[in-house]
Amino acid sequence: MTTEAQDRSAPLVAVASTDAVLRHPEAGEHLFTAMEQERAARFRHESGRADYTAGHVLVRLCAARLLDVPVTAVVLAQQCPDCGLADHGKPYLPDHPGVEVTLSHTKGVVAAGAGFQPVGVDVELAVRGGSLRAVARRVLTAGELAAVEAAPEPDLAFLRQWVRKESLIKIGRARLDTLGEIDLAALPLDVPPGEPLRSRYEDLHLLDWTDPGHGAAVAAVSTAAPQVVDLAKV
Repeated sequence: MTTEAQDRSAPLVAVASTDAVLRHPEAGEHLFTAMEQERAARFRHESGRADYTAGHVLVRLCAARLLDVPVTAVVLAQQCPDCGLADHGKPYLPDHPGVEVTLSHTKGVVAAGAGFQPVGVDVELAVRGGSLRAVARRVLTAGELAAVEAAPEPDLAFLRQWVRKESLIKIGRARLDTLGEIDLAALPLDVPPGEPLRSRYEDLHLLDWTDPGHGAAVAAVSTAAPQVVDLAKV
């Protein structure tokens, strides 16, 4: 699934399975900085290391396509605004300060984006049994909560709002403690597999889609309309 945009400067976003990213001909930890290699080595389980690696590869692929440079030329760094450590936190490109990057990974699925405008992306697997909805009253407005509880599948409805709000955090429009003040109740909760659903929130362009292979919920947000690209084309 891919959506081609006319504007070549549009933010690029992609989602793929971890396995698919790691099979990409340019993938590998040889792209990593020493800090990334150290962080990857800390994972106790290979699945966690694989998801981390795939996310950091996919964001490089998106940035390389955006900039029209080899993926080996893309250096990725992170910085935590709270503790100041450089092994986690908001990703950025030290050599390209005018480019914004974002990444997200869940079990077996990764998403990433790059743009000349602020861009945020989040991906989450569908979790049943109410484990995510346990925080619903803290992060949803009254209108959002009513819509989620009235949905045929409340867990999936909440997941849709959760990835939207996480993507807003990624571009600095929200914090965990302010999610309950952001009202997305006017946006549809049913996002079937297929082409992304495009909507607007204030000055932002919002994309929602469902990864058909894993049923994962994905959201991307930017001040410009993002372009979804297929892994094979990055």
